[in-house]
Amino acid sequence: MSDLFKKAISLGLGLTVVSKEKIEKTVDDLVKRGELAPGESKALVERLMERGDEEQGQFKRIIQEQVKRVLQEVGVPSESDVTSLEQRVAVLEKKLAELGGTPQLQPEASPAPLEVPPLKGNEIE
Repeated sequence: MSDLFKKAISLGLGLTVVSKEKIEKTVDDLVKRGELAPGESKALVERLMERGDEEQGQFKRIIQEQVKRVLQEVGVPSESDVTSLEQRVAVLEKKLAELGGTPQLQPEASPAPLEVPPLKGNEIE
């Protein structure tokens, strides 16, 4: 029995992408060919589904860890970083309001405005 279980796990991409219907069909085929007792089929399907759920969970964790690592490498702030900054800004805004001031944002040096040539006689304004 454990040999059949190992074979089922090693097929294709594993149980993470196999539907319950596909597992049941495969197990039914094993029963028809006499490689599996009919009484064992339900238990095998359940074990294979459990294994598939475990593999999906592991796959999800691996993907999440990889995405987190890549985001850190490229310098994307984490949710906790953003939350911390939002809290600091709120505290500063409150202190500023207590002092009765309004924030004076200094605009960055901007390039000179573009000069648009005047329209000539037939052009649409």
